Amino acid sequence: TPDGKPDLSGVWRGAGPIYRFNIAQDLDSKDVQPWAEALFLKRVRESRKDSPLARCMPVSVPFHNFFNLTRIVQTPSLMVMLYESPNSPHRTIYTDGRELPKDPNPAFLGYSVGRWDGDTFVVTTAGFNALGWLDSSGHPQTESLRLTERMRRRDVGHMDFEITIDDPTVFTKPFTIKA
Repeated sequence: TPDGKPDLSGVWRGAGPIYRFNIAQDLDSKDVQPWAEALFLKRVRESRKDSPLARCMPVSVPFHNFFNLTRIVQTPSLMVMLYESPNSPHRTIYTDGRELPKDPNPAFLGYSVGRWDGDTFVVTTAGFNALGWLDSSGHPQTESLRLTERMRRRDVGHMDFEITIDDPTVFTKPFTIKA
């Protein structure tokens, strides 16, 4: 880009279905809080009948980034992520140096700020509501959820992506997924 940053603009495909149904598949059972594991299993048994998708509500940031097509529109002061998915939500990631709000209004996709770390775009998101699911099968998200995403354009047509999920109400420790 004119400001010397990598251009992430374009349409990107998620990594595929590897974590679609169980975002916590690489974790030990002790890494998921008992109440959250019980809720996840209940949602699986009920065939996900109350999922956000079934209620025409937005799905989670990890779901969008791993499983759908995403159009990134990059400007000097913000990035917009347009998701090709049910309900077609979008995210605004502010890159103008602002901090996360101290007491944001909780939302399905939270509130995002981004910065560059060399050639890697780092997004921090907080301010989630407790209505979203982190995966198709029903791992919950709570208002304590904080995500850190790292995106690096490796070459033309390829982007390295990782996301760290930190929700101490749901998980006993933060964990990172790479694609």
